[in-house]
Amino acid sequence: MAEKKTYTLVIKLGSSSLVDEKTKEPKLATMSLIVETVVRLRRMGHRVIIVSSGGIAIGLRAMNLPKRPKNLAEVQAIAAVGQGRLIGRWDLLFSQFGQRIAQILLTRNDIVDWTQFKNAQNTMSELLNMGVVPIVNENDTLSVSEIKFGDNDTLSAITAALINADYLFLLTDVDCLYTDNPRTNPEAKPILVVPDLSMGLPGVNTSSGSGSDVGTGGMRTKIVAAELATNAGVHTIIMKSSQPSNISTIVEYMQTLDLENESNGKPVCDSSTDLIKLQEKELARLQKLHVPLYTKFIANDNNHHLKNRDFWILHGLVTKGAVVIDEGAYNALTRKEKAGLLPAGIIQVEDTFHELECVDLKVGKRLASGELDVSVPLKTVGRARCNYTSSEISKIKGLQSIDIEEALGYSLGEYVAQRENLAFPPH
Repeated sequence: MAEKKTYTLVIKLGSSSLVDEKTKEPKLATMSLIVETVVRLRRMGHRVIIVSSGGIAIGLRAMNLPKRPKNLAEVQAIAAVGQGRLIGRWDLLFSQFGQRIAQILLTRNDIVDWTQFKNAQNTMSELLNMGVVPIVNENDTLSVSEIKFGDNDTLSAITAALINADYLFLLTDVDCLYTDNPRTNPEAKPILVVPDLSMGLPGVNTSSGSGSDVGTGGMRTKIVAAELATNAGVHTIIMKSSQPSNISTIVEYMQTLDLENESNGKPVCDSSTDLIKLQEKELARLQKLHVPLYTKFIANDNNHHLKNRDFWILHGLVTKGAVVIDEGAYNALTRKEKAGLLPAGIIQVEDTFHELECVDLKVGKRLASGELDVSVPLKTVGRARCNYTSSEISKIKGLQSIDIEEALGYSLGEYVAQRENLAFPPH
């Protein structure tokens, strides 16, 4: 009989999973269940990373503050108080099982350089190889809006991509994704399998925001995180945070599907009818095997998911401006053997940026005069790290590469952006 696969798992826990919304007291029972679950998964041979919110919420409780202040310095000071207490609680609980942990605090600045991105990747991989459970959080003591990931759902997706995880578990206050809010609409139906997020979620209302006032996320941020993760080849699970032991049950179910060669294939859903039938089939199977409800977003396959460097450019960096290109340039950049970005394909430059800063790539229509046709809306199609500054690109846009030196008095190469510094989302 074939052996069951072992996985690399990322488990994301929001503030509302760890801290009571009303009293701001820690949910030690839930944390203990999470620890027991992670230890069980480790004993099953899986590698586990936790992405844990809660530092600010715990800091508020420690400082006897009723709500999160608006002043940035105060928030950062509260985070400094809370993060120490949070990792201390995790360490105390894991030590009861002899399980070692490590704290990793990140901001976007920590992965803004490709070498730093690879260093973060290597550090996490080595900790996993050593049998340690890394606990990742955003470094709220230093982070400002320009370098924040925005929420830990996004951070967890980037972490999952960073270590090439098999599964990302997003724990929330509902058991799965529904067509509407099940608290207010009893007719809401569960969505158990999402074969392809790029096709959207027809008939699903995700407009409700954060479910609690101690967290920053909501269902929308989880769907964004799922899109990031699945684009990087990571299956994503949404499930109920109050029952973390269900993670083990779901993982065992996934192992069974893998043995049956059913886990990684994308079901064909050409219509909403196909999608409904898929949900009904999956619901019947879960009920038969006594597996709890959850939503699985199926990852893009190896031929269509983002490679490490592409993911880093698209999601690890902050854009500083934009370069508008024509359709011909876009086609050349996105073909199988993609080209570098030449100045001849550039129509316009937006905002100010330095060399090797990240910019959005937008496609526009060029008039016969060579100028941008402002009557046609621009479409953002990818990102680039340019060899030239915004002012230099403004001087050489539309020119042949051979004319760069005459226009600038020097040349930094024929390409405005090299192939390895261009990235586009999967089609």
